[in-house]
Parts: sequence; C-alpha cells; structure tokens
Amino acid sequence: MHMLSKNPLRIALAAAVFALGAGSAFAQTVKVGVVNTYSGPTATLGEYIDKGIKLYTKLNADKLPAGVKVELVIRDDGGPNPDKAKQLAQELIVRDKVQILTGVVWTPNAIAIAPLTREAKVPFVIMNAGGSVITTMSPYIARTSFTLWQSAYPLGQWAAKKYKRAYIAVSDFTPGHDSEEAFEKGFVAGGGQISGKVRMPLANPDFVPFMQRAKDAKPEVLFGFIPAGRQAAQIMKAFGDLGLDKAGIKFIGTGDITTDEELPNMGDVPLGVVTSHHYSAAADRPANKAFVAAWKKEYGANSTPNFLGVAAYDGMDAIYTAIREQAGKIDPDKTMDILKNYKNANSPRGPISIDPATRDIVQNEYIREVRKVGGQLANVELETIPNVKDQWKELNNKR
Repeated sequence: MHMLSKNPLRIALAAAVFALGAGSAFAQTVKVGVVNTYSGPTATLGEYIDKGIKLYTKLNADKLPAGVKVELVIRDDGGPNPDKAKQLAQELIVRDKVQILTGVVWTPNAIAIAPLTREAKVPFVIMNAGGSVITTMSPYIARTSFTLWQSAYPLGQWAAKKYKRAYIAVSDFTPGHDSEEAFEKGFVAGGGQISGKVRMPLANPDFVPFMQRAKDAKPEVLFGFIPAGRQAAQIMKAFGDLGLDKAGIKFIGTGDITTDEELPNMGDVPLGVVTSHHYSAAADRPANKAFVAAWKKEYGANSTPNFLGVAAYDGMDAIYTAIREQAGKIDPDKTMDILKNYKNANSPRGPISIDPATRDIVQNEYIREVRKVGGQLANVELETIPNVKDQWKELNNKR
C-alpha cells in the first residue's frame, strides 16, 4: 500500500479528482429574481430595464469572483398588477430560492412585494418604481432609480422664479400623487399659485380633455407627469393639437414627459419643453458617451438608452458589488450593509450613491430643455442640482 500510494499516476489522478471535487464545492451560483414588465401595453418600459440588465451582465462578467456566476430568474408581471407581482415574488423566494430580487417598473407592484422581502429577509434592488414610500416598507429594499420628489420638488422651486400661476396634470397613482405634491410644495413655497390640478387615468388615457382643462385655466405654465413610455408622445401630441403653446402656456415636468426614446415620435412640439430629471442620453459626460456607444453597439444605432436602462445598469453594478464583496456567499444582512453604502462616482448619469439612512438613491438632478442637436431632438442639460436626496423623506423625517 505504501508503494502504491507513491505511484505518480495514482497521485495525479487523486489530485485531479480532488480538484474536480473542490471546483464543484467552491462553485457558487447567485440566483437573482427579476420581476419586470414584458407584456401588455407598457411592455416598452420593461424592455429598457431588461436591456440595461443584460448589457451590464454581458460587459462585466469579469467583475464576479472566480467560480461565481449569476443566474437571472425572470418573471413577467404584465404591467401595474400588485397581486400578480406579489405572487411572482413569492414564487421566486419560496420555490426558486432566489437570494436577491430586482427589477419592478411599477410602484404598486413594488409596494405589494415589499412585505415579502421583510418577512423572508431577501434584499430587493428596485430599478424603477419611484414612489417615495416604498423604501420605508422594508429594511431589505435599496433603490437605484429615483423618486418623483427628487425631480418635481426642485422643478417647483425653479419654476417659481419664472412663473406666477401653474396648472398640475398627473397620472392617478402613487408616483403621480408624489409629483403633484412635490411640485406644488416647491412652487408655492417660492411664491407661486396653483390655478388648478387634475389626475388622469393611468391606463389608456385620452389626454385631450385634460389638456383642454389646463388650457381653460389659463396658467402661465403646465406641470405634467405621466409614466414615460408611449404616453409621453401621446400627452405631447394633445398639448400641441390643442394649441397650449400658442396660448402662451409653457409645458414643464419630470423627465418622463420627454423621455429620450420617445422624442423622435413627437415632431417639433416638445422644442423648448423644460424638465427636471437625473439622466439624459444626450449628456456629454465621458461615462455616458461610453454607455450610449455600448448600448447602440448591442441594440442597434436607432436604439437610445433611457433612465430605466441606466437604473437597471447601475442596479446590476450594485448587485455585483454585493456579490463580489461577499465572494459569492450571499448573506441578506451583509448584502444590505453593502448596498446601503454603495457609491459609483462614474455612472452614466453622474455620481450616485445610496443614502445609508434611507437606502434610497442620491444623485444629481438636471434642468433640461428639449433642443435640436445635430438635427435630432435631445434633452440638453442646462443646470445641475447636485447630490439630491429624496425630498419627501428629508422634509418629513422618514426613514
């Protein structure tokens, strides 16, 4: 036996078997559940999240520790459907045993999922849903997208310096309510008056009667919020068809009303429209130019990234950071500690971080104006409001 154990071939085989065993023992798959909108009338919103996730994972496989891989377990919520979203998240947690949840276009869906993350202790990285209250509903939520208070409140402050009377038109769901309250608070605090306001149906709205109400109120400025996507082109068409611009009414809003990918579908109506937002595909930051170039290389010259794509891209960077710092062995509380302290000085949208106290995004807000650049409409950044936190939490001391 002693002589056999010294046999070089036997030693080599034993070493190979041990190496194979060790490789399988140390191989680690991190399962990330993605709840996103892939079907229904708002599927274009989910498409950009999907593209942002997949572009990041393709370009950054080398940022995972050796022997660690990420498995995306993807589910379709079909749009704003809280019951469906909750069911999918529950299945991902219980049956598929995902270690991290992410995605989610819609605030009502995120609100439905939030209690599950608290009960199961599953970290949840929100890539879009912008209702301020969501992150207060579970300590296992971090957000890499935005809140409507971040953009609408400073826009109200900005508008109050230029206009005295404003009308507010928003979609009738939580982010719309947030944007309405935020703009009004900022505008009135600056000395402005609200001429009237209206909430529009979230699903399949006809914007014409609401734009007519705004026109009849004769404000100097109309503030609008809709959930981006194709509704942006539809509300802009109603604004132009009813001649609000010719009536001397300026159109402003969150970046959703001039979202980058819909600008080519709007004609010249949005020229001069001012928005407050955290991202523009036209920004000349080197990191953004590289991001846009990579996006177009992957998805075609006619495809333009938008704020959903960027938030998904950055969300995956936060997730990869948590995986990397734990060498692929995911502990929910350690993951949240890492996410709470996540920073990226070189995001395509500028420097971003997560506020450790609220687990919400901190980022620049840009005052932009739609102009023609090289013959194409673009959101040109004019002013930068640096390092903006969620103003709802700041003003109401919410954590």
